[in-house]
Amino acid sequence: MARFPSEEWFEAFVRAINGSAAYREAAASWEGDISFVIEAEPDRGHSADVWAWLDLWHGECRGFRLVPPEEGERAAYVLRAPYSRWKDILRGELDPIKAMMRGKLKVRGDLATIVRYVRAANELVRLTRTIPTEFPDEA
Repeated sequence: MARFPSEEWFEAFVRAINGSAAYREAAASWEGDISFVIEAEPDRGHSADVWAWLDLWHGECRGFRLVPPEEGERAAYVLRAPYSRWKDILRGELDPIKAMMRGKLKVRGDLATIVRYVRAANELVRLTRTIPTEFPDEA
């Protein structure tokens, strides 16, 4: 079981992405890297911001790294939210597209493009739910 948001968890996510025919089809023409920012919530066992950069390109993830903020900010898209909000998304308790529209998930980048690729975004979310996950505030 991988602890969220660790390097091990994101490595499992990349394997899930690259193993998904549904994602490959939905994101066949997607071009753009994404940084996911999991903001600190020390009272929930997540003491520091984590920046995870993924190189998503035409239906595959070509690479992943945990990066410092200055590197993560250079991604075409930056999605950020507190740890507990990401946890709600991973558990299926919060729809990420609705969260973006309501400002609960902050987005920097071309929102129209993200909306155009909603099938790919939904598949990414579905894939997160396939990863056996341990949360710091439940350990």
